[in-house]
Parts: sequence; C-alpha cells; structure tokens
Amino acid sequence: MTLKTIPVRVVEKRRAALDICLFELERSDGQALPPFSAGSHIDVHLPSGLVRQYSLCNDPAQHQRYQICVLLDPHTRGGSLAMHDKVAVGDTLLIGEPRNLFRLVPGEHAVVLLAGGIGVTPLLSMAWKLLAQGRRFHLHYFTRSAERTAFHAQILQSPLRAMVSFWFDDAPGVARPSIGDILGHTEPDAHVYACGPLGFLNYVQDTCVQMQWAHLHYEAFTAAPVAAGEAFTVKLQSSGRLIAIPAGQTVVEALAQAGVEIPVSCEQGICGTCLTRVCEGVPDHRDQYLTDQERERGDQFTPCCSRARSPVLVLDL
Repeated sequence: MTLKTIPVRVVEKRRAALDICLFELERSDGQALPPFSAGSHIDVHLPSGLVRQYSLCNDPAQHQRYQICVLLDPHTRGGSLAMHDKVAVGDTLLIGEPRNLFRLVPGEHAVVLLAGGIGVTPLLSMAWKLLAQGRRFHLHYFTRSAERTAFHAQILQSPLRAMVSFWFDDAPGVARPSIGDILGHTEPDAHVYACGPLGFLNYVQDTCVQMQWAHLHYEAFTAAPVAAGEAFTVKLQSSGRLIAIPAGQTVVEALAQAGVEIPVSCEQGICGTCLTRVCEGVPDHRDQYLTDQERERGDQFTPCCSRARSPVLVLDL
C-alpha cells in the first residue's frame, strides 16, 4: 500500500525536558499543512527507512506548523535515537497526513484528561481545542519529576495553567492522588481520555472498571506486545499456496520464512505499512491503525500483529 507523504522542513529542534526533544515542522514548499483534529498523529519517515508515529501536540488551529515531541526510549529500536541524534534543524523529512483514532467526543459534558509521561502529547492538543470551545475540562499530568515534564514551563505561562495539575513522583510532601480520587471528584457523565505507557493505562482502565465509569477513551503511547493466538493457515490468492501460521508467530514472520516478504516498519500495528488485502476469511484485528469501520469490513488487516478468526485467511499476495 502506498501512503501519501508530505515533505517538511525541521524549523526548530529544542530540548523539551530531560531525554525529550520537541520538533517543529513546516511544509517545505511554504504552503499550509493539512488541518488536523485534536488527538491526531503523523507517520515520520526517517532517512534510515524507519517509520515512526508521533502525536501532534500543538493547537489544532495552527495550520502552518506541526509540533511533535520525541522521548529517547532506552529500549529504542532506532527511531527515537535517530530523531534525537541524526535529525537537525534545516533537514527535510517526509511525513504522512494526520490520522486520528483518538478523537474528542462533541458535547457539553465535562472532560478529564489523564497523561502519563510523554503520553501528554495528544492530550495537550485536546486541551487547546477544549479551551477554544469553552468546554469544561482538567488535565492531570503524571511524571517522574519536573525535569522530565515536557511543556511544564509553557503550560504554566499559558491560559491552560488553571486547567492543569502536575503530579511528580519525587515531589516532597505532596500527596499524589489516585485515579480513583480524581474520578471521585468528577461528574459521573464526564468523558475520560488517557494516554501513556501501558502500565499507566492498565491502572486507569482497572480503576474505571471498578468504578463502572461509562466513558473512557485511551491511546497507548507504545503498542501492546503482539499476543499469541490459535494457529491458522494463510492461502496466497495468486498461487493457491498454503502457509501455516503457528500460534506463537506473526503472519509476517511465518511468510518471511516461507520466502514471501511483506514490507513492514513499526511491526506493532500502528503505521499501516504492511496493510494487506483479505480476499476470504475473517481477520482478528489487533492493530491501532484501522478504524472501527475499516475493521468491520474485514477486507484488509495488518499481518505484523493481527491474526485470523477463521481457519484460513486468503490474502491478496
């Protein structure tokens, strides 16, 4: 699948916090960038060939530039290290058009934003949008320390200040509230949006289940590990060849061993590089790329992480 890309220039790169860099991107031809909605992300194509996904964190009303923040991941597979060490002001990059799987629900209800670390990026964009709409909201921003808190000074000097609470692990004499404490003081019909590491999201989800919270929306800062599943068979539409997919192996891995290569990038079901058409069978979608409507159609899936609900999947290969 060929995805449309946009050439952009890095017009600013600065330290946003310890191990976090902020990049400001403008279109290389000087034209306005495509508008985006709060919660959107973009694919960033690195010179090495890697593709990584980053949430847009600036005000959606700004069309001349995109801002992304990149955490230097100690377990990096090359993406965050390349962004920190290899990408400089003046460089040209290719990016994908904004895509949103984490949208704000319209309405008059109150909104609670729960950010864990660098997961603040899409929520900050949401905060700017909610502020512009005059909506009732509050952002609770959990980090290890002030020095690891991106946008700390910017928020304190902005109109968002009154709507943001910072909670640092190392703050002496400050009782950090639980998610239950926060929701216990929130209107019961409020919509909760959470983003951060998987451990943080699991904590938020467990709390919401216990409290029978009706409206929770979340996005993982990193994808969940690809889970194993039942064994099944892939049939290649072009040749009729059958390839067994073991329970503990992805479709991409099994096909590669059989000499059938599928282009991949993130290998976590986020970027859509490996998206493949399904001719027959029922996919078991485990990605974060397809929309609910696209999943319901069942005519494509991401073989890097998704599996099958039927014994055989016939793929357009």
